[in-house]
Amino acid sequence: MANIHSNISFGLVNIPIIENPIIKNNDTSFNQLHEKCLHRISYVKYCPHCKKNIKEKDIVKGYEYEKDKYIVFKKDELNKLKPENEKEIEIISFVQLKEIDPIYFEKSYELNFSGKGKSYFLFCEALKKTGLVALAKTVISSKFYYSILRLFENKIIMTTLFFEEEVNLNEEKIKYDVNEKELNLAIKLIESLKGKFEPEKYKDEYQENIRNAIDKKINGKTIKSTKKTSRKQINDLMEALEKSLKESK
Repeated sequence: MANIHSNISFGLVNIPIIENPIIKNNDTSFNQLHEKCLHRISYVKYCPHCKKNIKEKDIVKGYEYEKDKYIVFKKDELNKLKPENEKEIEIISFVQLKEIDPIYFEKSYELNFSGKGKSYFLFCEALKKTGLVALAKTVISSKFYYSILRLFENKIIMTTLFFEEEVNLNEEKIKYDVNEKELNLAIKLIESLKGKFEPEKYKDEYQENIRNAIDKKINGKTIKSTKKTSRKQINDLMEALEKSLKESK
């Protein structure tokens, strides 16, 4: 999905925007091959009842309400169930960002202004002055979302949110006791490792290893395993904390 024209609905104000996903998949793409002949494997949609291959136009969506019993939904029926104003990003309230735990964050999109951008930049300035983020609802690729709109470097970023029922947390409360000396050492260790978040420094080591291995294989070289540093297991927590603190210095 790219260059989707939409608008932010802010009371009676409409803010024309162009919606683009920020995140791209960094994984190296592999094809599945038949080991014997190295030809790509194809996937066929097959009906075992009719014993024949099925075309896309002959496939409908069915919900299994009992074992082997389905109710069928056609595309136009599902379209009727979509929310009103599905092409809009409708703001429903403004909240503090700190109220939303990052566990609910799903995927982020850059919302660029369309046209002259007067209402867009007015909205940006209003977010900056209030220090709030907008809670909104929208539809992306036929899926309904709640999302937050926040200011980032004079641009509006929309981050879709998981619903509460999608977040599978164990609600059991855990009780624990902490040794004061061990806690103080742990705090010192944290302080010694304190730094700044600098995302440009963090590289995907596994994907870099794969890309280097691809180059080597193309050039007929063998792949050697990466060196792994072995650490001695320390079972005594106090000793582990003290040695960790010493190493960090």
